Amino acid sequence: LKHKPQPSPPGLGNKWEVDWFSLASVLFLLTFSPLIVYYFIMSCDQYHCSLMDPIVDVLMGNSHLSDIWNKTPFLSWKAANIYICWVTFQVMLYILVPDFCHKFLPGYVGGIQEGAVTPAGTVNKYEINGLQAWIITHALWFVNAYYFHWFSPTIIFDNWIPLLWCANILGYAVSTFAMIKSYLFPSNPNDCKFTGNLFYDYMMGIEFNPRIGKWFDFKLFFNGRPGIVAWTLINFSYAAKQQELYGQVTNSMILVNVLQGIYVLDFFWNEAWYLKTIDICHDHFGWYLGWGDCVWLPYLYTLQGLYLVYHPVQLSTANAVGILLLGLVGYYIFRMTNHQKDLFRRTDGNCKIWGKKPQYIECSYTSVDGTKYYSKLMISGFWGVARHFNYTGDLMGSLAYCLTCGFEHILPYFYIIYMTILLTHRCIRDEHRCSSKYGNDWKRYTTAVPYRLIPGVF
Repeated sequence: LKHKPQPSPPGLGNKWEVDWFSLASVLFLLTFSPLIVYYFIMSCDQYHCSLMDPIVDVLMGNSHLSDIWNKTPFLSWKAANIYICWVTFQVMLYILVPDFCHKFLPGYVGGIQEGAVTPAGTVNKYEINGLQAWIITHALWFVNAYYFHWFSPTIIFDNWIPLLWCANILGYAVSTFAMIKSYLFPSNPNDCKFTGNLFYDYMMGIEFNPRIGKWFDFKLFFNGRPGIVAWTLINFSYAAKQQELYGQVTNSMILVNVLQGIYVLDFFWNEAWYLKTIDICHDHFGWYLGWGDCVWLPYLYTLQGLYLVYHPVQLSTANAVGILLLGLVGYYIFRMTNHQKDLFRRTDGNCKIWGKKPQYIECSYTSVDGTKYYSKLMISGFWGVARHFNYTGDLMGSLAYCLTCGFEHILPYFYIIYMTILLTHRCIRDEHRCSSKYGNDWKRYTTAVPYRLIPGVF
């Protein structure tokens, strides 16, 4: 996305001008993203996960769009009560229960932590307690499943489409509130970004870190809770449904639960590190994050488990082991690449990467308040292999999730297709930002590390 900074009225943050391509992209995503989510979930519910059958059905006159819509479960009071209780519980865990995990888990960083410097020069503080919320939530889930039996473990699957409407309501509500808040009572007016275009501002966000009170940070909460905490519960519910329908849980479903569970646990174990990533450091909070975290993430990131409920796949031992190794190697590359960068930052380069003192390029940048900051770009370890090798590992893991489903349908492979597009776009977007931020220093860096994702290819 290309932007031109413009002067802004006093107290209204930064003014930006949006080019026509960015606006067209925003309008496309606002229009079609909700339809894509509905289409995928409807295809599983009514067409056994075939993406082509609904289109063929309508084109051949065998069915009408109204028929498909009328077969779709609507919002129910049961789903609304489930969702309200779920979100309320996660809010309570977020703001009312200070982290205790960091006091007894060696190596875990939790409690009150500082984020990165914002464009206006502010350093926000966060209560990092996501791992604790995940543990408490899942402990209660299993206690219910094996002892209390207050609700069925299949409750999420059984109410999946009615819950979709609830998630949409929350996604649109929080995005709309965030936009109104940015005009009436922004948390930090100097960290707001205005374009003057309603659609762009609504989607990409105006406020950098909207907050209610001292600790409820919209960006941190909605990025991690309720969507990612729910991710593993959704997969457990799929596994429970598979057990209910077929009398067994297939090894492919177990692989999906294990590999995606590792990713979720990694996210919460490294939640403090997440404060330094692009979502927190660069993205403003709008529909892109608000609706995306409430709807897009829990519904489309869990398609493999949903597919396996309708198409139980029992993999051969060789295939299961191969997919497991692909997922674990991908996770290792993803985690170690991020660990190397985090270690380098924490020690200011006074550490060892692959047994050697890391090499780096020194650079500087100036924030909007005129303060000059200095930084170092590492060119050793995995960061010397490619500029975004952590994304390469992430894509390997994403492919492993999809391969568990076999090759009968394209639907479960949406995830790897989407992640490839997303992470490639992030590479380009991040590098455009870094080029503007570091100037000639960035050119020296790209000369030293010429490839983005795949050495010798891209």
